[in-house]
Amino acid sequence: MGKSTILHLRIPFSFFLLPIFLFAVAVGQPTNALHTALVFFILHFLVYPASNGFNSYFDKDEESIGGLKNPPKVTMELYWVSLIMDGLAMLLGLLISVEFVIMVLIYGLISKAYSHPIVRLKRYAVIGWLAAGIFQGYFTFLMVLVGTGLELSSTFSGSMQVPAILSSMFLLGSYPMTQVYQHDEDGRRGDHTISRMLGILGTFHFTAIFFTITMAGFGAYFYSFQSIQHGIGFFLFTLPILLFFLYWYLKVTKDMTQANFKYTMRLNFISSVFLNLFFVLWWLSDQSLS
Repeated sequence: MGKSTILHLRIPFSFFLLPIFLFAVAVGQPTNALHTALVFFILHFLVYPASNGFNSYFDKDEESIGGLKNPPKVTMELYWVSLIMDGLAMLLGLLISVEFVIMVLIYGLISKAYSHPIVRLKRYAVIGWLAAGIFQGYFTFLMVLVGTGLELSSTFSGSMQVPAILSSMFLLGSYPMTQVYQHDEDGRRGDHTISRMLGILGTFHFTAIFFTITMAGFGAYFYSFQSIQHGIGFFLFTLPILLFFLYWYLKVTKDMTQANFKYTMRLNFISSVFLNLFFVLWWLSDQSLS
């Protein structure tokens, strides 16, 4: 496998999507360790990299993209490797359940529609934003629950639907920030992303508003379905994310060029570290009590 293909799969970038998996595990508290580990591997080492590779092949980015500051030229190998990884994901998924495989297939098709020239959801600001937020959040949350042992019918309970919706709200708020430094390249390709529609400062304002609404939703969720202690812990662990966001916002108001790849990746990293840590501690604390 060539270096270009390996880089475009962006396997380390899966760390930024790990909070959804850990949130679902913390809520669902699965007892089948093998299936839980298998779902983790399938998503983070096959499904997400396959999606990255497939979209990179059709985007053919020349400037920085998520997790890759200087993307090399793509090759046909990347296209085929991404499809093979999708196939492996579904084959391994059969060790879990047919329902899980179907959900992996649906996720893969939507992710491909994001950049494939025939559909290219990325071209449409609101539709692309909704597709990314719903399928990387809500849908993936339920996919993890199903994969780790919960019956599909049980995912429709309020205790599972509310956190699934909140996971999407968090992504819908943060997703425009991942596009804030790509306006020029997106414009050259004709992709009217949500961030391009909002503008640089508008993207920050939009995320701030969405983040506030989402935090209120998490507060209501912890009060209604979990505990006040969990809620306090969540807000403490998200405080560093908020502080960095405000720090970055102030820099951008003085110099628009600060809305760049470096600070976007820093925000992603800080968010992922603190959210992952909180969800792991929540999961382990509930495990110790059971």
